[in-house]
Amino acid sequence: MPPGMVMGPDGKPCKICTGSATFRQRPDDCPPDVEQLGRATWTFLHTTAAYYPERPTPVQRTNMLSLLRSLPILYPCSWCASHLEENIKEHPPDVSGRLALSRWLCERHNDVNERLGKPRFDCAKTDERWKDGPVDGSCD
Repeated sequence: MPPGMVMGPDGKPCKICTGSATFRQRPDDCPPDVEQLGRATWTFLHTTAAYYPERPTPVQRTNMLSLLRSLPILYPCSWCASHLEENIKEHPPDVSGRLALSRWLCERHNDVNERLGKPRFDCAKTDERWKDGPVDGSCD
């Protein structure tokens, strides 16, 4: 087994639980590793929050809560899922509006960044990063 490979609950190497950078460079058509899955998931969640209504209907709130609460149940990386489940229990999702949801997700993302030894993101810049783009227009 390559160094850094994590075994899954089924006793087989867990591709989604292991970062490919820990053992080798992989072709683009391989299944995602834990870093790729994490980046894609955070991009989806932050972008969804950026376009969530400021005054969501009760149905929209219920749907967003269902989405967020399903992640620890369905997420392919069991280690990540268990940390998320603990985090959601400690900090229940705030789906009261776009800004509150964006702030809540940013704080949860920063919890993960801290645990992984990565820098914290400035939560005041969530719209710039996930919706509007930089003020210099470089993404336009």
